[in-house]
Amino acid sequence: MSANTPPNAAELRPVMFGLGLAMLLSALDQTIVVTAMPTIAADLGDPQDLPWIVTAYLIAATVVTPLYGKFADVYGRRRVILVGVATFVIGSVACALAPSIPALAGARVVQGLGGGGLISLGQTIVADLVSPRERGRYQSYFAVVFITSSIGGPAMGGFFAQYWHWSLIFWINLPLGLAAFVLVNARLKRLPERRHPHRVDYLGAALLIAASGILVLALGWGGVRYPWRSAPIIGLFAASALAWSLFAWRTARAEEPLIPLRILGLRIVRDAILSSSFGLGGFVGLSVVMPIFYEVCAGMNASDSGLTLIPLMVATVAGATLSGRLMAHLKHYKAAPLLGLGAGFLAALGAAFMMQAGAGRSLLSLNALLAVTTFGIGGMLPIATVSVQNAVDSRDLGTATASMQFFRQLAAATIVALFAALAIGGGRAQLLEDLKTNADGAALHSSFRLVFLALAVCVGLSFVFLARMEERPLRGERRA
Repeated sequence: MSANTPPNAAELRPVMFGLGLAMLLSALDQTIVVTAMPTIAADLGDPQDLPWIVTAYLIAATVVTPLYGKFADVYGRRRVILVGVATFVIGSVACALAPSIPALAGARVVQGLGGGGLISLGQTIVADLVSPRERGRYQSYFAVVFITSSIGGPAMGGFFAQYWHWSLIFWINLPLGLAAFVLVNARLKRLPERRHPHRVDYLGAALLIAASGILVLALGWGGVRYPWRSAPIIGLFAASALAWSLFAWRTARAEEPLIPLRILGLRIVRDAILSSSFGLGGFVGLSVVMPIFYEVCAGMNASDSGLTLIPLMVATVAGATLSGRLMAHLKHYKAAPLLGLGAGFLAALGAAFMMQAGAGRSLLSLNALLAVTTFGIGGMLPIATVSVQNAVDSRDLGTATASMQFFRQLAAATIVALFAALAIGGGRAQLLEDLKTNADGAALHSSFRLVFLALAVCVGLSFVFLARMEERPLRGERRA
C-alpha cells in the first residue's frame, strides 16, 4: 500500500483491535484497583496512605497526556505508543512486586507515565487513517473499551483480591501489554506514518506538569488527608494557580508552545473541549459516587452495586455508538447529541426532584432517569472529538487530541472531587458515621439531591457549549 492510499476496512480491523487493546490497558487500570484496595491495605499495611494508589496514577497519567500528543507529532505515532505500552507494562510488574504502599504508589507513577497517553494516541491514529466523515463510526468502537473497563474492572479486581491475590490485577497487564505491543507494532508498521517538524517546549511542559500535578494532588488530598479549608489544601491550590499563571505566560511568549495558541484560539476547539469536559466529568463523577448511594441507601453489597451501574454504562456506549454512526449521514450532525443532552438535563433534574420528594428508593425509576442522562452524554463525546480533529491541521492532530484528553481528565478529577464532597458531606468520616448510625441512609438522600443537581448543571453546560460549537462540514463528505 502506498503512503497516500487510505487503508480499507479489512486492513483497519486488526489495527483497531490492537489500538483498543492498548487503550484497554489504561482504562482498565483506573477501575480494577478500587475493589482490591482494602485487601492491599490489609496485606501491606499503611492504610492511611492507601489513597495514593489511585492518586499517584491519576497525577502521572494526567500530566503527561499533552506531552504524548506533541511527541507523537514529532517522532511518529507508532514509536510513541509503543514506548507508552512498554512503560506501562514495566510499571505493572513493579506494582505486582511492591513490598509496601509507598513502593506501590511509586510504581503506579511509572504506570501512569505509560498509560497517560494511550487513549489520546489511539484516537489520534484513527484520525490519521480515517476521514472525518467516517471517523465517528470508528471512534464509537472505542466505547466498548470503556464499558469493558467500567464493568469488568471492579468485578475482576474484587475476584482476584478475594479468591487469588491482589497482585494479579497488575500481572494481568503483562500478557495484555505484550499482545498490544506486538499487534500495534506489526499493524502500524504496514501503514503510512505521519510526522511533523515540531520543537518541544520543555519549560512549558514542566510548568504544565507542576500546575496540573499540584491541582490533582490537592483534589486527591482534600477531604481525605486534610480538610478542604486547611492550610495545606489552600496552599496547594494557590501553588497550582501560580503555576497555571506561569504556564499561560509561557504559552503566550514561547516560539512554539506545548499547546499552540493556534489550537486554543479556535472557538470550535474551545467549545468542544468545554462541552466534553463538563459532560464526561459529570459521567465519571456519577459513576464514582453512585456505589455509595446503592450500598448505603439501598443496602446493596459491593458486587450488586457494580451490577446496578451496568445500565448507566451501557446507555453511555449506546449514545456514543448511535451518534458516531449518524455523524457520517447527517449534515447537521449536532442535532442528535443536542437532543440527547437536553433530555439528559431534564432527567438529571428529575432525579434530583425524586430525592427531594423522598422517592429515591425507587431504584428502577432513578436508574431509568440516570440512564437517559448518560445516554445524552455518550452521544456528545464522539461529536466533540471528531469536531476538534476536523478543525485543526494535520500537523497539530496529535497535539489537539491529547490536549482535549488532558482537559477532560482534569475536569473529571475536579468534578469527581465535587460530587464526592456533595455526596458524603465532609469526607469519609461522615460516610462511616452514616453507615454506623443510619442504616437506611436517609441523610444521604438529601446529599444526593445536590449531586443530581450538580449533574444537571454539568449536562446543561455541556449542552450550551455544544450548541455554541461551529458545525463545520466534515472533510471527506460528499455533498449532493
